[in-house]
Amino acid sequence: MAALGWLTPRRRSATARSVLAGEASAEAARKTALAGAGAEAGAEAGTEAPPEEPPAEPEFPVAGDDLAAAFFDLDNTVMQGAAIFHFGRGLYKREFFQRRELARFAWQQAWFRLAGVEDPEHMQDARDSALSIVKGHKVSELMAIGEEIYDEYMAERIWPGTRALAQAHLDAGQKVWLVTAAPVETATIIARRLGLTGALGTVAESVDGVYTGRLVGEPLHGPAKAEAVRALAAAEGLDLERCAAYSDSHNDIPMLSLVGHPYAINPDTKLRKHARTNDWRLRDYRTGRKAVKVGVPAAAGVGAIAGGAAAAIALHRRRK
Repeated sequence: MAALGWLTPRRRSATARSVLAGEASAEAARKTALAGAGAEAGAEAGTEAPPEEPPAEPEFPVAGDDLAAAFFDLDNTVMQGAAIFHFGRGLYKREFFQRRELARFAWQQAWFRLAGVEDPEHMQDARDSALSIVKGHKVSELMAIGEEIYDEYMAERIWPGTRALAQAHLDAGQKVWLVTAAPVETATIIARRLGLTGALGTVAESVDGVYTGRLVGEPLHGPAKAEAVRALAAAEGLDLERCAAYSDSHNDIPMLSLVGHPYAINPDTKLRKHARTNDWRLRDYRTGRKAVKVGVPAAAGVGAIAGGAAAAIALHRRRK
């Protein structure tokens, strides 16, 4: 990431930090996609025969609509559990940090999976510790290790149903972006492996390819995700009313509310209630329950632990 020496996040309001984080993430995502890190947009369009019965509502996604795109939250939406904890497991295997740190991350992961909520104190702790750990290490090192860890721990945890939803958008000729509080480097690896366009994630400041130990703005979480989507849509010339967004967490209601087609995927209690109240579509792949509302693409058959994560658990100094 390019250095932003003028950045002084502590002097900015919470709203300003969210906007800054969103804009930085959008810029990073577009640069990565343009550089060829995002894989080509999915497989060739399917040739299945049209359904015998007419659909309950207009076909979606609309093929050929280049003003539309899809935005997917990562943790518990696209992938079971939190990406940053799976990444931490891989780093522990490589002896990047101590057993007591693994125990803490394991506890947070267990809490996240069982409770389905993001604990603000855990998130703050993860951010502070991660930023101190990553300082002075190379971005390229994180990326190389991330590729290995994806194969070891993440690939088998992708929800087939959500991946099918993403593929439906790709087959319709639309761009598909991950939007997560996980480090943008980790998110970019996952997006590329899934054949998606790219990823919006928490941006950690770096100078000459080395982490400074500071974030650009704040973790891409809650309102910051909405700002990132808004910034990317403006840069890409998208019509948000024609776009779709998918998430499991009530923390992502700001992002979901931006688009014309919001979906609650594996929703937590608060999001499920909000979705029902606002007539949003739902789908739960954890139990095989069918959508409460029709209209989920036929192809498809909490939030991240914060951005401390910006390399969270990331690169602890190797033992010598």
